[in-house]
Amino acid sequence: MKPLVRPSRLAPGARVAVVAPSGPVREERLQAGLDILRGWDLDPVVAPHVLDRHGQFDYLAGTDAGRAADFQAAWCDPTVDAVLSARGGYGAQRMVDLLDWDALRAAGPKVFVGYSDATALHEAFAVRLGLATLHGPMSSAVDFLKNARAQEHLRATLFDPESVRVINAAAGSALAPGRARGVTLGGCLAILAAEQGTPHARPGARGGLLMIEDVGESAYRIDRTLTQLLRTGWLDGVAGIALGSWERCGPYEGLRAVFADRLGGLGVPVVEGFGFGHCEGALTIPFGMAAELDADAGTLTLEEPALR
Repeated sequence: MKPLVRPSRLAPGARVAVVAPSGPVREERLQAGLDILRGWDLDPVVAPHVLDRHGQFDYLAGTDAGRAADFQAAWCDPTVDAVLSARGGYGAQRMVDLLDWDALRAAGPKVFVGYSDATALHEAFAVRLGLATLHGPMSSAVDFLKNARAQEHLRATLFDPESVRVINAAAGSALAPGRARGVTLGGCLAILAAEQGTPHARPGARGGLLMIEDVGESAYRIDRTLTQLLRTGWLDGVAGIALGSWERCGPYEGLRAVFADRLGGLGVPVVEGFGFGHCEGALTIPFGMAAELDADAGTLTLEEPALR
């Protein structure tokens, strides 16, 4: 696994597009997020369909075609420096195949930020464009709007990436000790598994530092998903694993037993409690970056800043 192309950092006055590739967005949360971005001296623009609701499926922010058109128009706009997901939910997998990846490639590298359902887009950017992305808070999500730590870590990554080359786990501890070097990848565990066999998914995590998290999944479902990835060989050769947040996934002691059972046999460092994903104060994790994971220290050290 090789490091991916890094987009350029943002500067004051940069234009950023807010899109909704997945679930519907509440207007008051959209406006609150825009206020934060403006406070960073950014110039946010809202894609036309961000506040749409699908006529039949209330879990989608408008039609697949509309969400895809918003994303593509934002990425291909030469005046836009970054594209930010407003929220997650579900729906990115329904629109990712509608994007013109040749056109996105021609538009050149830009910053993309999102997590949760945006995992499908992180994978697609890696596979189709070879582009590094940011697994970070979404502009209209409550855990971003109300948490200064999440805001500051994303802001620093966007404007001053040298200052966050060492990412410290929120409450990290080694489930399996050791250090490992590799290239960061990952996201929402359920989406990573659901992506297998699609044109936008990488064939495996060999040589990677896998950063995974999830929300609202019981212990047996997490067990099932990890078992699927083990059985398919997708985890063969993974260099190290960092476990993020597991909100509403049941008592953590039960989850820890699953992780130890399913991941302990890989013989690689595993750190838990890293503090990214669906949690308060979520860290921004760059994907596609060469790095070292130290499970004992609870750190991820990037070889280069996340953005140029």
